[in-house]
Amino acid sequence: MINKSTLERVISEDLSELWSTLSSDDKHLIIDNFTTHTFKKNQIIYAEKEMPEYLWCLLKGKVKLYKDGIGGRQQILRLIRPVQYFGYRAYFADEPYVSTAAAFEPSTLGCLPMSLVQQLIQNNVKLAWFFIKELSRNLGGSDTKIVNLTQKHIRGRLAEALIALRESYGYEDDDATLRIYMAREDLANLSNMTTSNAIRTLSCFVNEKILIVDGRRIKIMNESALRKISKFG
Repeated sequence: MINKSTLERVISEDLSELWSTLSSDDKHLIIDNFTTHTFKKNQIIYAEKEMPEYLWCLLKGKVKLYKDGIGGRQQILRLIRPVQYFGYRAYFADEPYVSTAAAFEPSTLGCLPMSLVQQLIQNNVKLAWFFIKELSRNLGGSDTKIVNLTQKHIRGRLAEALIALRESYGYEDDDATLRIYMAREDLANLSNMTTSNAIRTLSCFVNEKILIVDGRRIKIMNESALRKISKFG
């Protein structure tokens, strides 16, 4: 359990962009209503078709948003990194969740009731614009991903996924190994391809000396070549 002073420091540091839009009274309201939760690897945070109740913020760890497709196959829609907000779009749209959120690894999240967020927005134009900006960024990213997943070849899709992982989570201390360890199935689900195609394409990248793969650890040896493949598909 986090005490109130520690919680205030965590919120003000990790949620600084949102925090700067708030009045002193709003900040006290958030401190009093902000709760933290821990999730195990693969534990569901919320499920598709549930009604939204909370604004979620990832404080530590990794979260995936995904949708179950034909035959139970998952399509990973977004990977969430600290500190990003999610889970609020469905509330604003007055509809159930259209995807499921689950912890990709042991994670710590904070949440606020969306009813409180709505109350704050009604009296704070700056906060309203903050969410408009966030939603607009996400919509632009979704539009780009749709085009890429439908028009790029397999090599381009996998390269794009690896670049996205690099930009979201960065490298380990060696400045080459991705700071996220993904199963081949997860890479396939992120890239909209079969697991066998993901394995085959990874092997091609290894043979071309673009990557070194050791189990779930992926080391990018030639980032410029990977970006070129991603760009031209």
